[in-house]
Amino acid sequence: MAKFELKLPKMGESVAEATITSWLKEVGDTIDADEPVLEIATDKVDSEVPSEVEGKLIEKLFDIDDVVQVGQTIAIIETDAEISADDDLEVDLGEEASEEALTEEVEASVEAAKVAVGSEDFSDSDRFYSPLVKNIAREEGISFEELEKLEGTGKDGRVTKDDILGYVKTRKEQPAQDKPAQPKAQPIDTGKLEGAMAGEETTMRSGEDEIIEMNRMGKMIAHHMVQSTQTSAHVQSFIEVDVTKIWNWRNKHKGEFAKREGEKLTFTPIFMEAVAKTIRDFPMINISIDGDKIIKKKNINLGMAAALPDGNLIVPVIKNADRLNLVGMAKAVNDLASRARQNKLKPDEIQGGTYTVTNVGTFGSVMGTPIINQPQVGILALGAIRKVPAVIETPDGDFIGIRYKMFLSHSYDHRVVNGALGGQFVQRVAQYLESFDSDRTI
Repeated sequence: MAKFELKLPKMGESVAEATITSWLKEVGDTIDADEPVLEIATDKVDSEVPSEVEGKLIEKLFDIDDVVQVGQTIAIIETDAEISADDDLEVDLGEEASEEALTEEVEASVEAAKVAVGSEDFSDSDRFYSPLVKNIAREEGISFEELEKLEGTGKDGRVTKDDILGYVKTRKEQPAQDKPAQPKAQPIDTGKLEGAMAGEETTMRSGEDEIIEMNRMGKMIAHHMVQSTQTSAHVQSFIEVDVTKIWNWRNKHKGEFAKREGEKLTFTPIFMEAVAKTIRDFPMINISIDGDKIIKKKNINLGMAAALPDGNLIVPVIKNADRLNLVGMAKAVNDLASRARQNKLKPDEIQGGTYTVTNVGTFGSVMGTPIINQPQVGILALGAIRKVPAVIETPDGDFIGIRYKMFLSHSYDHRVVNGALGGQFVQRVAQYLESFDSDRTI
């Protein structure tokens, strides 16, 4: 019998440690290759650490809430397999990161299952499901409702691989008329967003009041928001923008773009392109503060705040955004937004941002006062696009017409960004948007 040392894998160049949030296996449990053994968390990403070998867990070297350094041994697995010193069994969660990169077999079957039965990701659930369980559910056409009702025999009632395989076997033995219908797409329940920061992990009662324990991500976001308001002197500038040209141009080209590129053409990449151009014009927005020193960033890396299905937020980053044309920007925006909703972002993809854009108009907000994403010094909120009556100036006189307009809200750190720079920045973004070339090809 050989002993395999399960080590904390790499999670990107800038991540040196992680916190153990949960052990999915106990000493004495058998483990399949690629089966998750424990859950870890960095400052923004939750991940699972799978076993690279099949065997039995014989020792856990750390407890829950312990901080572990990358490369440290976290568990010992006894295996029948021969392990030589030359075997490269290290998993890289950085360049090759995400749960699917850790288990290529799971990724392949997930993609195949999506074609067959849709793209349910079970993210609305308060229960935890491992990638392997989710994969089997998708592949077998098990709906969200079915999975929620399935009794789990794992720790804290978790659904294990054996649980779901047993259910699949029983399900297949049922008469065809008794089998449940194929799952329908589950709409996002916006009502859940109201309690998003709480996460609704643990619920208690105090008289008629309901007490909801904040989950780890909720606590982390709350801490970062408070830290930002205590660190930066927040000031806001607002400007209204006429985006009628952009509205009409997108309507004209979105069908052609989708047919040619296989991608949706949303307004977001157009706005991100304008922001990237403006940062080039005003490089002192693309900075951070280190004590009494200002660090001027060479690269323009745009953060794109995205709401997850459970209501929490994550900010994937478009690296070197100023080097992308509109097609490249659209593909980057769609890819990051899609994988953010599916919890498939790599750790490196949410780090290194130098300026952030958030779309508060998604849920109808006309404007907002966003909190700066530290250690950046500015964040731009995009309001909802509205069809409004407006005064239109022409050489022949003024008249009232119907225009598509929106508000841009710029929050910036008044310690290093004065009102002139903050106002000029958002004004330049507006100018780029209003001067959009209606004859532009894509």
